Amino acid sequence: METLKTAAWHAHILLNRPQRVRDALTLCESRGLVDHVPTLWQLELGVLRMLHRMVFRPETIGLSGDFAPRNTRRARWWRARPLRLPFLLWEGSVAPWDLTGLSSRPEKLIRHLLGTHHDGLQFVYDLQILDVYPGALEDLVRQARRVVTVDNARTEWLRDLVVYEGYHETLLAVAERALVGDFALTPDQAEDVDVSFSAYLQWCSQQPPTPRATWRAWRAGTFRFDRPLQTSPAARTHAA
Repeated sequence: METLKTAAWHAHILLNRPQRVRDALTLCESRGLVDHVPTLWQLELGVLRMLHRMVFRPETIGLSGDFAPRNTRRARWWRARPLRLPFLLWEGSVAPWDLTGLSSRPEKLIRHLLGTHHDGLQFVYDLQILDVYPGALEDLVRQARRVVTVDNARTEWLRDLVVYEGYHETLLAVAERALVGDFALTPDQAEDVDVSFSAYLQWCSQQPPTPRATWRAWRAGTFRFDRPLQTSPAARTHAA
């Protein structure tokens, strides 16, 4: 198993805290979230995939395809993502240095979920990470319920910061289902690397295991960052 001492220099850049990432992966494995633990390099490819998404599919991040912005001045301003970003950073609800979410503590992930808009069910990625930490989902449910049911300056701030109506209500409903192991995903969503953390780990584990192997695969035309998760017919039958 790779350790902090054996992690390459680029792992410290792309994964931020590679040993904490490895410890979190070990916890995920012990909780049955992943069968084949990806290497640190494969996780780095997962981070590069996320950066590729930011550049080539930016419309999938921070915008809503279903709901209008809240009818407040702040929410209308913050619909423009460049105007929103400084406040997300100030709130501490985004961590640009931790794109996998694996080096963040549960309380940081909860802050991220409460203050950062995720379209559709994209927040399930973070819910699945929280699920491996005892009590973390329950803590999220308590805090999300407070945002939904209590009107004060703090909850109004969070509602405006996510911009779109209905976000916290949807987050609360799915988090409550997640408490009993139901993340509300269809079979297709469960295989969507943008939505499911489990699918993301599977995607990483399917990638070339070393930089040299990645270079060879890219030269051969068999490696692409936008390649979807490859699942076997048996896996699809099981998911259905």
